[in-house]
Amino acid sequence: MTTATTPTHPLVEKHSSALDEAAAALAARSYYSRYPESPSPRVYGEGAAERGTAAYEAHLQKPYAALADQPGDGTTVGDEVSPYGPALGVTYPHLDVDGAIAAAEAALPAWRDAGARVRAAVCLEIVDAINQRSFEIANAVMHTTGQPFVMAFQAAGPHAQDRALESIVAGLVEQERVPGSVLWVKPGRAKDGSDASIRMQKDYRVVPRGLALVIGCNTFPTWNGYPGLFASLVTGNPVVVKPHPRAVLPLAISVDAARSVLREAGFDPALVQLAAEADGEGLAKTLAERDEVRIIDYTGGPGFGAWLEENGAARGQLVYTEKAGVNTVVVDSTDNLRGTLGNLAFSLALYSGQMCTTPQNIYVPRDGIDTDEGHLSFEEFGARLGAAVSKLTGDDARAVELLGATVNEGVRASARGLAALAEEAGGTVVLDSRSVSHPAYPDAVVQAPGLVALDANREDVYTQECFGPVTFLIGTASTQQSLAQFRDTVREHGAMTASVYSTQEGVLDAAREAAADAGVALSENLTGPVFVNQTAAFSDYHGTGANPAANAAYVDAAFVASRFRVVTSRRHV
Repeated sequence: MTTATTPTHPLVEKHSSALDEAAAALAARSYYSRYPESPSPRVYGEGAAERGTAAYEAHLQKPYAALADQPGDGTTVGDEVSPYGPALGVTYPHLDVDGAIAAAEAALPAWRDAGARVRAAVCLEIVDAINQRSFEIANAVMHTTGQPFVMAFQAAGPHAQDRALESIVAGLVEQERVPGSVLWVKPGRAKDGSDASIRMQKDYRVVPRGLALVIGCNTFPTWNGYPGLFASLVTGNPVVVKPHPRAVLPLAISVDAARSVLREAGFDPALVQLAAEADGEGLAKTLAERDEVRIIDYTGGPGFGAWLEENGAARGQLVYTEKAGVNTVVVDSTDNLRGTLGNLAFSLALYSGQMCTTPQNIYVPRDGIDTDEGHLSFEEFGARLGAAVSKLTGDDARAVELLGATVNEGVRASARGLAALAEEAGGTVVLDSRSVSHPAYPDAVVQAPGLVALDANREDVYTQECFGPVTFLIGTASTQQSLAQFRDTVREHGAMTASVYSTQEGVLDAAREAAADAGVALSENLTGPVFVNQTAAFSDYHGTGANPAANAAYVDAAFVASRFRVVTSRRHV
């Protein structure tokens, strides 16, 4: 093998070790984090939190001027209102779509020719720059999504940044599987015995697919937005980021950081552009229908997600979606009832259940379960789980730091409608969703989780995603029926997570088989400080792409490898 000339850049030397360490962690699926998750001043320095808050507040009630150099049509958009009450008052330049696409296409050749390792180093520099703005972004996420502050810092900051780095190194690894150049020799001998081998020089060039579009969601704009953004960027594709109209600021800050780093690194900032829109404008559809858009990453509702998949397939686009599902828990037995109840209660309460990974359906045999505290009937288990949730969320001042605020009226209506839902479904309200008063933000609408007991025959109710603080406790004839319902409902309706509690190895084996059949990741007997809602970058895959909830996984090889192609040039030598 021979090596083609490799482009160089000062950032390659700066970040080479970090890229290699992250790639090794990805290969081993081991623990790795470049970005500390604690917002402590001992980690990020004295005054970092205060400077971040000041930077966030400096955006309010004015145009986001740093993005004024994007191709715009002369108008502005922006009407974000914090779920905690205040209107943000930030406006953003409205993108001139034709001008933005032309700018992105003009920026592509130099970025393509820079080579995979240069792109990866520049991308890592971008994530490092974003990390320096973690407190600013945390405030922006808190006041656009309703996440409590510490969660906003961790999930939208370091955890999202680690997922970004995971995409970068996954893309780098896949590109570097392709040699730059080889001398190809097919051995051969002439009749006279002389060498008649055929020799060819073959050069392999990684080329991007083209313009990429990232369509952000309201609840996790950075955590769900970064993987697609950086998977496309590291593989050579310029990216247009279209945030949810009610959660623009976190991605505006991220795009701002990316453009600054690209400019300083000698590349065209048009490689990353923000496409803010007015609520209800439909800009995502407009962009998705452009022939120039070759890659789409989407997080959101199943209706538009299905349209993107169908439309994209017809247009030859790559479309990666995360939509909706019915996350499931099967409870068979436990030797740590207190830990089981505490773990489940936390999982249900975190961010008021407004996570794509929050459990919705908990299957429990009608005959009850065996525990280390004796046998519990179905009703007793429900009462104990309700009590655990109530204890966790009983003090308003403490509860709001776990629950956050509800993100929209749909979530609030679901939480407030449990009695009517239970009556219609022939079920019972085990625990009603309690309104919680926020001591610092009186206009915030905060709801604690509620539990509704149903029979397993009410599939018409529990096979639909009920986003927010609503959980169904589903009575089954046996654990075997619980596992069958789990498998069948996830196959048909999708899920991002599943969990099982059992002291019986046979049940755990059956749960693993059901999860494999359904195509969903499984957590077993979680009773400590790891929760089914959470996944660890570099080790856990987020989603599988094997059930209707999502057609992709963060981050496997399939998530990055199709974002580029390889073009060969060969000649005799």
